[in-house]
Parts: sequence; structure tokens; C-alpha cells
Amino acid sequence: MNVTHDTNNRTTTIHAAGRLDFEAAGAFQKDLEQAVADAAAGGHALVLDCAALDYVSSAGLRVFLVGARAAKASSVPFAVYSLTAAVKEVFDVSGFGRIIDVLADRAGALEKVGRSA
Repeated sequence: MNVTHDTNNRTTTIHAAGRLDFEAAGAFQKDLEQAVADAAAGGHALVLDCAALDYVSSAGLRVFLVGARAAKASSVPFAVYSLTAAVKEVFDVSGFGRIIDVLADRAGALEKVGRSA
């Protein structure tokens, strides 16, 4: 799994690519928790770009949940966007789409977290 970050207009975007499986989950969770802490310290929103995320296992879903809860506890606006069809199906079947704000695209995610493009 490859993860990159960029910050623009007080919004940090995490770009996740590849497979979020058991092997990748621990490192991604640490990365996401640090991003939440940094966003809270800087007054930033946090959005996750999943356009290049090919697969999410149950361990990967847990990382999304932990990240969303950490963001909420830290008052960091948080959203996920651009799920691939395979990942969207996992979110839909598991009910995660009702727990975590999932938007179709970056513009929708930025609007949800109170930022503009």
C-alpha cells in the first residue's frame, strides 16, 4: 500500500493506493492517527482520497473506523471520497457508509468538511 499526504487550504488529503489488508493496516492506522493529530493541532480538516485503493479487508475497515472516531474526538472534520467499486461494495455491505461520511468526489468531501476547492 502506498500513502501520500498533501495540505492545501487548511485541508490535509491522504491519498491511499493499493491494498488495505491485514499486512498494511497497522502502518496505515499509525499514519492516519498521526494525520488526525496533526490536523487537530493545525486546525485542518482531513479527507481520504480512495480513488486508487483497490481492496479493503476487515482489518482495513477497522482502520477507517478508528480514524473517523479519532477525528471526531479531536473535532477534526473528516470525510472519505472516491471509493472504487470494489471498496464501495465493502463499505455498503458492512454498513460503513452509514458510519463514515463517504462522498463521491473531492468537491463533495471538501464541502462536507466545510472547505472549498
